Amino acid sequence: MIENLRKAVELAGGQTSLAKMINVSQPRLWNWINRDKIVPAEFVKPICDAVDNKIKPHELRGDIFSDDVS
Repeated sequence: MIENLRKAVELAGGQTSLAKMINVSQPRLWNWINRDKIVPAEFVKPICDAVDNKIKPHELRGDIFSDDVS
């Protein structure tokens, strides 16, 4: 799932860009990728929105979001 966060970072143009889009600091985002290895639930949808939903919520947190879109 962290690979999908890395993909979101790339789509957004880097960690600083994505962090600004979701209103967090770049070091906080870096921590999610490199230390925590998980995106806090409250930031999943903002990240998806920031990358025009090219990443889906279940791709970032499959433990709390279903891939069922029906």
